[in-house]
Amino acid sequence: MKDEHSISKSVIGRLPRYYRFLGMLQAEGCERISSGELSERMGLTASQIRQDFNHFGGFGQQGYGYNVAQLKENIGRIIGIDKYYKIILVGAGNLGRAIAQHLDFSKKGFQLVGIFDSDEKLTGLGINNLVVRSFDDIDSFCTQMKPTAAILCIPEYAGKNVTEKLIECDIHCFWNFSHYNINEDFPDAIVENVHLNDSLMTLCYNITNSEDAK
Repeated sequence: MKDEHSISKSVIGRLPRYYRFLGMLQAEGCERISSGELSERMGLTASQIRQDFNHFGGFGQQGYGYNVAQLKENIGRIIGIDKYYKIILVGAGNLGRAIAQHLDFSKKGFQLVGIFDSDEKLTGLGINNLVVRSFDDIDSFCTQMKPTAAILCIPEYAGKNVTEKLIECDIHCFWNFSHYNINEDFPDAIVENVHLNDSLMTLCYNITNSEDAK
């Protein structure tokens, strides 16, 4: 296996896709698949798939292909699905509640252990077996529970103060749905940004160019 720092973001970004597609194949009863067959399913080249897997030592056998269940398990281990990192959610508005209610964290490598909001009207609200706490309680909670990461569903203006407080609580990893650029102020933080507006506009662009091509 190569040094993790030498693996490109594009390769890392494809790992969840491989995991998802292999899960679908497993559900269909598929036990073995070649890189060529997997490439047709995923819209990648067989060469790209083999190159991606070779970053982690390669998993197939020549003339046999890949054992679907074993490959899925290996990729899940690489991603860290089995780690169950403790994660909290800050911002219990519509988006935050939807994430807390509908995302199965246990299948994604995490355990949601706390939900926080600064709005007193939301504190005490029950969401998926958790109760929304006041953000004022974050110090004592983190001292006790020691979460590794935080989901931020907060306004941009609140981003810096909230992030700074969380870093003081020894949280340095963020799934960021806000428009606040965490790494600009905290360059050592581990951040995965999710920009829903950007994704929707990308769809708009693709539709526009598809129409122009007709």
